[in-house]
Amino acid sequence: MRYGTMMTSINKHASGVGLKSTATGIIKSLGLVFGDIGTSPIYTLAVIFLVLEPTEANVVGVLSLIVWTLTVLVSVEYAWLAMSLGEKGEGGTIVLRSILLPLLKKSRPMVFVTILTFVGISLLVGDGVITPAISILSAVEGMLLIPGLEDIGQSVLILIAAAIAILLFTIQRKGTEKVAVAFGPIMLLWFLTIGLYGIVSMVQTPVVWKAINPYYATRFLYHNGLAGFFVLSEVILCATGGEALYADMGHLRRKPIIQAWCFVFVALVLCYLGQGAFLLHARQEQNALFGMVLHETRILYVPFLVLSILATIIASQAMISGMFSIVYQGINTRILPMFKVEYTSTELRSQIYIGFVNWFLLLAVLFVMYRFRESSNLAAAYGLAVTGTMTFTGIMMTWIFYLRKQKAKACIAALVTIVDLIFLLSNTYKIPHGGYWSLIIASIPFAVILLYTWGQRVLHRRMRPLTMDVFLQSYGELYGALSKIKGTALFFARDTGKVPPYIVHTIFRNNIIYEDNIIISVVTRDDPFGITGEFRADLGPGLRRFVIQMGYMEVVDIESILKNAGIQEKTIFYGLEEITTENLFWRLFSVVKRLTPPFVQFYDLPPEKLHGVVQRVEM
Repeated sequence: MRYGTMMTSINKHASGVGLKSTATGIIKSLGLVFGDIGTSPIYTLAVIFLVLEPTEANVVGVLSLIVWTLTVLVSVEYAWLAMSLGEKGEGGTIVLRSILLPLLKKSRPMVFVTILTFVGISLLVGDGVITPAISILSAVEGMLLIPGLEDIGQSVLILIAAAIAILLFTIQRKGTEKVAVAFGPIMLLWFLTIGLYGIVSMVQTPVVWKAINPYYATRFLYHNGLAGFFVLSEVILCATGGEALYADMGHLRRKPIIQAWCFVFVALVLCYLGQGAFLLHARQEQNALFGMVLHETRILYVPFLVLSILATIIASQAMISGMFSIVYQGINTRILPMFKVEYTSTELRSQIYIGFVNWFLLLAVLFVMYRFRESSNLAAAYGLAVTGTMTFTGIMMTWIFYLRKQKAKACIAALVTIVDLIFLLSNTYKIPHGGYWSLIIASIPFAVILLYTWGQRVLHRRMRPLTMDVFLQSYGELYGALSKIKGTALFFARDTGKVPPYIVHTIFRNNIIYEDNIIISVVTRDDPFGITGEFRADLGPGLRRFVIQMGYMEVVDIESILKNAGIQEKTIFYGLEEITTENLFWRLFSVVKRLTPPFVQFYDLPPEKLHGVVQRVEM
């Protein structure tokens, strides 16, 4: 009996711990993943019914489109299909590329996939700029419904929204881990609140429940023809941020994100149906969400407005952190320059800050706020980048499932991709009405990626590195003939089979040779996580090779790895390229190279031991 009682107690304890762990994971997901899609009810219906009459047929039809857009593009495409694809639990555009490339056997498809990846990353940046602008501005505009504040000018609202954005971006350098613990509970309160208001609003007008039936979505599109097709370009606003489910999978794991999405999906549907009920009941031109809250409980409107502003700040914070993560992946996979990275946490090295990215995003956010002035105008630029990203994700997923011979998933992914394409085509209507700005913003990172990747390839070719066997022939003779400097010297070489010119210049031309010379190579693997550092077979007398292999998501501390391997270096040599050219393209490339830190500074190696060796390269 005692044994049975003890086992029952253990099982209960394990069950309690499991439930607590599950609840913690779900709440974290709410704060880190669902801020963008969670704040979309603030502006989605408000924008749609600026151009539509709130009749029963229109309201129920639009609500049905929203419910099934969330179902198909978020639940099916991301929560099911995309999240079934991952590398050690990690997701995102670069992960899809790393899965797909090994499955391809020809070089042309590989080039196509690489370009898709570049475009996908660039569109995410374009989308990321508009997210804080439309979210914060639409929440601040809710002040207009407070009695006595109806006459606030739009310029004042823009200044308030800009001040919030400036404060948000300014604190990034100090780190957000201390306040991040509050993100989840605040977003939990947000979803509970909007869901509850939705239920209360629907009690008066239960007809909106018909929107669950997809028949009303198809009927709306059929009866409205081309106009209904272009309404899709606004409906997609309800799914913005859906890609975060897959992109943030590595931070929180698949299970808690999907569990949290089940809760978020219900809250969003209830909120949208409640807003639809309010539109049918009130039939007045105002923000549907804020109007619904004000109609139901006037006394709680100001606290709700504060909550909505907090929710939009959290959504923007998640976007900023996501941008830092995407850029860092790009740096590790050598498609982006080595922007200076700072670590904002002494405990979590994954908490990073990239100054160039931070200030670029802030300037872009302030610009679009000033340019579009109102959240309804911003909606004209929002959605194009999102649907582009979703379409590229769909294409790559379908391709992967097809090559893996998962026919059922390949067919479903193909159908979802067709839906993505329909939404993308409907959003082309926005291009002349402001959508071109999201493309212009996205073109900046795309141009940087093309400039850097092409430039690095040509630069490497022009530098003419020596093959290892040719280098070793001369090295062996020199090591025996010259007197050696005491201690250990480190040299960094990108390719384990080739020796960069700066090492040749240092040892052969300047006759600088140490008793112990170690060539270190940092190799980025195709999988996201894992770090190994090991010595390979000695190359020659006094010459060793040390290889660090790292996943492309890892934030690596090279100095610690070297210390753990017992390496006590006296000097660290590294190469610097001085580019001379008359070509405008290569001049731009040389500017990028000068403005970004060299390899050894990027990885924060001790500056007192660094010795740069300059080589002039003509391009």
